[in-house]
Amino acid sequence: MTSNPSTIAEWRERIDRLDAELVRLLNERAVAASQIGFLKRTSDLPVVEPNRELTIFSNVRALNAGPIPDADLEGIFERIIETMRELQRRQIEAGD
Repeated sequence: MTSNPSTIAEWRERIDRLDAELVRLLNERAVAASQIGFLKRTSDLPVVEPNRELTIFSNVRALNAGPIPDADLEGIFERIIETMRELQRRQIEAGD
């Protein structure tokens, strides 16, 4: 396939590959969040760290070259953080 898709089918194939990469990266992020959750539990630290979340949002805005508006990208990362936070909570509750 060409590097610049020209048909809907080619664009969809590209999206499918990008989705696979996003899934891989999100799971890699989840492993890192899980390790942080373990360290939080052993250090008796809270799951929610508002200052860290603000730093993430600031980093995401700084990295954003568009076309996704900053506010929308922040919303995506809010959901990612919420999911990772829930993963940490479940891990702490399970004592893993």
